[in-house]
Amino acid sequence: MPDKYEQRPKYTADRGIPGAFEGETVTRRRFMTGSANAAGIVAAAAFTLPALGFAIGPVFKKASYKWEAIGPPDMFPNNNYIPVVVTITPGIGQAGKTTVYVRQRNAALDTDPADAHTPYIAISTRCAHLGCPVRWVDAAERFICPCHGGVYDLLGRRVGGPPVRPLDRFPTRVRDGLVELYTGRFSVNNELRRFSPRDPGEPLDGIGQYLYPSRPSARKL
Repeated sequence: MPDKYEQRPKYTADRGIPGAFEGETVTRRRFMTGSANAAGIVAAAAFTLPALGFAIGPVFKKASYKWEAIGPPDMFPNNNYIPVVVTITPGIGQAGKTTVYVRQRNAALDTDPADAHTPYIAISTRCAHLGCPVRWVDAAERFICPCHGGVYDLLGRRVGGPPVRPLDRFPTRVRDGLVELYTGRFSVNNELRRFSPRDPGEPLDGIGQYLYPSRPSARKL
């Protein structure tokens, strides 16, 4: 005759915990532990997911670049820069505009083969250190950053201060009798070799070009 205890239903492994009662399949302790863990996961996700979205969102955001007319060809000399205002981000008013310094290509200065097909040189005013707006000083033939003392020469190459690379540039062309600037910038290293745009503080010489790869949404030039 089988023992009466062998006929009892089998319970969970923690059946013998104080507070458990006969017939339950999930103990109160297990339920409370699972609920606490679930609440912790939800709380962690509430902090983590927005931060991840903020960090990686711009990587996949497609920017709307376009060609913008900036003036007649004779407006720009080949030995000095003329400031022009262009719209980088449409639809947000003045916040979407920026100043670009433009001059005609000078064969004696712009000897890089990549510039041979570029009729005009367009230099970004965003410092390659932290993004402060630089100013062209005609008398000194230098771009000066007022924030941290960054200094660039006539070609936009760093000659002093903390910037890690030359100033960014913009593609240009002449169409229908007007100089046009493409609002999608590109970056250059210290040899003025072109790279897809990088953010301020990201060097492009040596190992820097691999440590700071271009964003998938950036236009490859």
